[in-house]
Amino acid sequence: MALRGTILVADDEPLARQSLAEALQDAGYQVYQAADGTTALRLLDEVEVDVVLCDLKMPGADGLEVLRKVREAHPQTMVMLMTAYASVETVVEALRLGAQDYLLKPLLLDEVLHKVRRLLEYRQQAWELQLLRRELTRHLDFDGLVGRSPAMQELFALIKKVAPTNATVLITGESGVGKEVVARLIHSLSAQKDRVFLPVNCSAIPETLLESQLFGYVKGAFTGAVGNQEGLFQRARGGTIFLDEIGELPLTLQPKLLRAIEEKEVLPVGATTPVKTDVRLLAATNRSLKQEVEAGRFREDLYYRLNVIELRIPPLRERREDIPLLVDYLIRRHNQELKRAYKGVDNAAMKILMSQPWKGNVRELDNVLERAMILGNGEWITAADLPPAEAQEQALPKPCSDNLKEALQAYEKSHIEHVLKRLDGDKKKAAEVLGVSLSSLYRKIEELQIHL
Repeated sequence: MALRGTILVADDEPLARQSLAEALQDAGYQVYQAADGTTALRLLDEVEVDVVLCDLKMPGADGLEVLRKVREAHPQTMVMLMTAYASVETVVEALRLGAQDYLLKPLLLDEVLHKVRRLLEYRQQAWELQLLRRELTRHLDFDGLVGRSPAMQELFALIKKVAPTNATVLITGESGVGKEVVARLIHSLSAQKDRVFLPVNCSAIPETLLESQLFGYVKGAFTGAVGNQEGLFQRARGGTIFLDEIGELPLTLQPKLLRAIEEKEVLPVGATTPVKTDVRLLAATNRSLKQEVEAGRFREDLYYRLNVIELRIPPLRERREDIPLLVDYLIRRHNQELKRAYKGVDNAAMKILMSQPWKGNVRELDNVLERAMILGNGEWITAADLPPAEAQEQALPKPCSDNLKEALQAYEKSHIEHVLKRLDGDKKKAAEVLGVSLSSLYRKIEELQIHL
């Protein structure tokens, strides 16, 4: 199976077309043939083609007409015109319409193969550049991983250690904590940083399509598979694939992913010969994969292959001291998007934000702030801008200080003391009720000088 590239040869001269197609096939390319421009345009609507080699003079649609249609409907496809009647005017017109190159007949096969290879390399680079540019304009950038808490500092240290390696990393944490942000940060610090980063949400793609999306397929593998198609593991080419919600991966596909990790090769749907891959794999889940293994929903061998390094992102309730930093970062980001000039949140609003359970973590905090900035009309976000502000305010103790840091610490201390007292000092139960780890609770008791 040829996965190096797909070529369409359109030429009304049978011998010339056949000899060129055979030379390209011998070089490892998937080749389609068309005897006229009309057939070429029909094929382009049926199969994904990387490069079109098109004769200028053909019955039906001529080479320039094919070029115009390709530029309109298939802008990622490269076009190289072939002609025995080249003139300066013709060449200029072809280049003006978007042709990447041209060939003079009689063709020199070595020259054709060289130019095709160069166009395919350019197409791959252009695709990677497009993805990289998309990353630069994303809402969440690497600065979105904000935090000075001990838990986050420990996470940053682990990321710095694991990023330069090729180790498979399993990123765990609740929904909304920023697992994809961590994955992008790992990629940006890795040897693959100049290659593509391909995120795949395993829960968002139907099971029937997920296998072909990841591993590709061959012609005839299923109804509608009229040509070979590379999967993301092939298209990544030295980059990073991030499989989000890996716990949703169907059991039927798990052996194939295990093979991709262990053997560095994938088997496209309908193929009998595996294809080598060279990608770094990062995965994420908000489930306990160990529990999924025990329940028989996840392969144990795949779990251990994915869990070479585990990076756990703490939920927001375990690092409340990071909330003011996150609020500042998110407001600055939304100021740019919304064309606003908010300076921050006032003390009352901050105390409300610090008191919430944030079951949706950073994503929920982000949504609350964006809503407040859209509906508010001042320089500062106030308690009235937060939903539902009245109920949240009533649940808060009266401020003991005008100093924001002191007020936040006082509230946190009061709340922890109240929970511990209600549970007769049982720290383990208190940690569960507060939604923090036992070690985090002990740290807070020491920091806030809570006496039981």
